[in-house]
Amino acid sequence: MKSKYLVLLSFLFAAAAHAHKPSDSYLALSVDGAAVRGQWDIALRDLEFAIGLDADGNGEITWGELRARHNDIAAYALARLVVRADGRDCKLSPAAHLVDEHSDGAYAVLRFDADCGTRAPVAIELAYSLFFDLDPTHRGLLRFERGGAAQTGVLSPERPRLAFKAGEDSRPAQFFDYLREGVWHIWIGLDHILFILSLLLPSVFIFRNKEWKAAERFRDTFWDVFKVVTSFTIAHSITLSLAALSVIALPSRLVESTIALSVVLAALNNLKPVVAERRWAVAFAFGLIHGFGFASVLADLGLPQGTLLLALIGFNLGVEAGQLAIVGTFLPLAYALRGSWFYRRLVFTGGSVAIALVALIWLVERIFDLKLL
Repeated sequence: MKSKYLVLLSFLFAAAAHAHKPSDSYLALSVDGAAVRGQWDIALRDLEFAIGLDADGNGEITWGELRARHNDIAAYALARLVVRADGRDCKLSPAAHLVDEHSDGAYAVLRFDADCGTRAPVAIELAYSLFFDLDPTHRGLLRFERGGAAQTGVLSPERPRLAFKAGEDSRPAQFFDYLREGVWHIWIGLDHILFILSLLLPSVFIFRNKEWKAAERFRDTFWDVFKVVTSFTIAHSITLSLAALSVIALPSRLVESTIALSVVLAALNNLKPVVAERRWAVAFAFGLIHGFGFASVLADLGLPQGTLLLALIGFNLGVEAGQLAIVGTFLPLAYALRGSWFYRRLVFTGGSVAIALVALIWLVERIFDLKLL
């Protein structure tokens, strides 16, 4: 029984750190005949952590400080990327240094040339290891173009290599890339996890006579969770698809702030129930907003126009698989412990308070563009 307590506690409070966008870089590689060129957008915050850019230590990186480290940035980055053409290593050399702004801050932009010989390559292979030794959650988001066609891929510590061959059908590989990233995103999307947990916490109870009482049958709990999870899934699938297809667009700060607010309200509803019997409706309403959050991640990954629908389905299925894994892990433990003081006081009440407080900090951060955690 003690192990159940520890698993449930670790599951519930794993999100106490932060819910900011994880580390990503954006790598574009194009092949035009024998010419192979690349552009690599790398977050300044990641480069600051890895090699240090803020020379005067005032917390701001100026263009002068960045320009002074151009050679160091190029050497550091290109040493962690290998491009091979038909089995031969290409020589990478920096071509230009720029700065660009992404949704999560400023990025150094490194343009480079790859000398792969005088013949047009048939097979291109990439080996990527940027920041993997510093941050195991880092992802390299790749866009590969050849002959007017674009393919995308995700490079990670678990999958640091990608290969592209002229005339090869990449659709199955892209589908599984997006499926995998959907699972990964829900697992590291701490705000989404806390929202789901806030709705799951009271699922092993029945609200009767103005208080939560332990459910007597697992069947009641199962159907309550089924309605909540299904409503959330349908809602975020609708807006994820609409946003990914550019039918609807909302400001990122509004979406992220509303997601944080949804976590606060869901957690507070456990402590002072306003909606006890129809929590599936709450899941649906806020699920619509969470869908826009998922769509922003999908946009960062880059949607290949030729296989847009395939990528969209793969990512959405990945999100659902990751979500079901969370539910399948949490629910049996919660049901087994529903009548204990540990669950009622520490997990349900204490957990709801902790979730509300963390989400409230996120809400303030996102509304006022602050960094409190």
